[in-house]
Amino acid sequence: MALEFIQAESGIVIYMPQEGRGIGLANKIAAYELQDSGLDTVDANRHLGFEDDERSYECVPWILRDLGVRAVKLMTNNPYKISQLSAAGVRIEQTMRSLVPPNRHNAKYLRTKAQRMSHLLSLDSDDQLETAPLADSAPPAAEKTVQGVMGVALLG
Repeated sequence: MALEFIQAESGIVIYMPQEGRGIGLANKIAAYELQDSGLDTVDANRHLGFEDDERSYECVPWILRDLGVRAVKLMTNNPYKISQLSAAGVRIEQTMRSLVPPNRHNAKYLRTKAQRMSHLLSLDSDDQLETAPLADSAPPAAEKTVQGVMGVALLG
């Protein structure tokens, strides 16, 4: 999604290698195991002793400054990311949602993010998510690519 926007409009992608909302790859795999046993993504991270989101955005203002970027259009559904970037001094001119249609692979995850982490998802209702398991399509490759990526459009 971010890459498609950038290709059509212009911009950059800053990749923040902070797997699993900052808990690291090994703990992310442990969290997946807990999710397979019934916990949602929030409870799995908490069970492992982590906060809901452990990522740090402290380096982003320096990256943007080095690139000559004074303000951004930020592609995210995450209000925590918006507040953390703003607090770090990033001037956010606009936020754009990154909308992924619910399907049987991501419906529970999207519901959890919307209900427990206040993500800005355009879901008509829980009923829309309840019908998602009926979809047979596999998650698009773009879903995997966008995780951990902060898409930023240059405003100069």
